[in-house]
Amino acid sequence: MPLKRWVSIALIFCACLGLSGCVRYELGIHYFSQTRGEIVQQIRVGESVTSFNEAIARTWLQTLEKQAKAVGGSARRRSAEELTVRIPFHNGAELNERFNHFFAVLAEPPAVDSGDTLPLPEISSHLGVQEQNFLLVQRNHLSYDLDLRSLRVIAPGGNVLVKPSTLLELDFSLDTPWGGAVQSGSVLPRGATQGRHLEWRFTTADTNHLEVVFWVPSPLGIGTVVIVGLMLLGSALKALLLNRSATQSPEGL
Repeated sequence: MPLKRWVSIALIFCACLGLSGCVRYELGIHYFSQTRGEIVQQIRVGESVTSFNEAIARTWLQTLEKQAKAVGGSARRRSAEELTVRIPFHNGAELNERFNHFFAVLAEPPAVDSGDTLPLPEISSHLGVQEQNFLLVQRNHLSYDLDLRSLRVIAPGGNVLVKPSTLLELDFSLDTPWGGAVQSGSVLPRGATQGRHLEWRFTTADTNHLEVVFWVPSPLGIGTVVIVGLMLLGSALKALLLNRSATQSPEGL
């Protein structure tokens, strides 16, 4: 079962109990080069959740482990309440596919102990990366949209019973070899708007949208330029030696 369904279950229990700091989620995308990167997720379920229903917390973390393996990643337990998920990718298309697949939502809601389905809020999440190759470097445009407003617990009179911010803390970060620059978005970065490490704290009171442009070196393009340069240099040296030999030949006669 995808992450968002189980996050919703955990948050609903938190809301019912009026608990705070239920789930701490750190989501990062690390670009090491043009052809190698990694999605890293650090998840910590608060003691308030595990003390209320340890089975739910354990099942949720087990579900994340299965989801990571399903998209070619791995998961490691740091403790009974903490999990680290790593999902590698080799290009923007693979990042799009694996990221969005990991956060996909099942069409059928899960069943609870009573046998009935549990109505869960819909969480909208979508990541997009567009790549442009300029021979020696590659330009990447990353955009991410996340809507957590449905996690609010609404009373019959229309009042918000529990603020989503008390149930979930979600940070998003991006690391790139040459740094990036924030282009636009509804959520402001935590700190600098450009650099190798960019970080945002997502808000649960509104829609979250961010756009970043960053450049990475292209090993294939650089290798091509080096090979062409060596070939031209070899041709120039050959022509020079032939010319020198031609000019010296009459003197030898």
